Amino acid sequence: MSDAFDALSTLLADRWTCRQFLPDQVPRATLEQLLTVAQRTPSWCNTQPWQVELTEGAATDRLRSRLLAHVRENAGTPDFAFPAQYTGVYRDRRRECGVQLYQSVGIVKGDHEGTMRQAVRNFELFDAPHVAIITTEADLGVYGAIDCGLYLNSFLLAAQALGLGAAPQAALATYPDFFREHFSLPENRLVVAGVSLGYPDVAHPVNSFRTSRGDAAVTWHTD
Repeated sequence: MSDAFDALSTLLADRWTCRQFLPDQVPRATLEQLLTVAQRTPSWCNTQPWQVELTEGAATDRLRSRLLAHVRENAGTPDFAFPAQYTGVYRDRRRECGVQLYQSVGIVKGDHEGTMRQAVRNFELFDAPHVAIITTEADLGVYGAIDCGLYLNSFLLAAQALGLGAAPQAALATYPDFFREHFSLPENRLVVAGVSLGYPDVAHPVNSFRTSRGDAAVTWHTD
């Protein structure tokens, strides 16, 4: 196997979702490296529909404070419909991840207050010093969102390669109107996802578990 394949395999195997960050800011030069690499993501007809709103310093703290206040007072309506339900293996995988998360921070089954407290951590950005909000152009429809999903994967792998922690968050996409107002975005920019970003607090118990992966999801067709 090639060195490039080995490097990609290692990045994919080692990447994980960070749910507690150190307060240290990531240098601007490092963030620019990440963004430059992620920009090489392929897209339909090379449209490159993603736009990233990236905070640092006081801008992150201001967003975090405003977002928490907004979430406490408002229901969310995502631009892209969330899953209608989880069944079968999808339900099992989701449940496994949830159990690992709650066990890592000592939340027992039936502890609704603890569960809610952990859910709110999404909107506290897990104390990250940076957050990226990824949007797409409404006219490009679902395929613009798919391209942004490809971009998100490149973003996460680049972060891993640079020694950063990252948490991709659909939860942030629950409140697209808030982000359009906060960043003065036009109505035709739809929120796909957010990413909390920074240096991981590897000593925190919430960062101690890793999710599993199934076998390759492929059906072979031969003569």
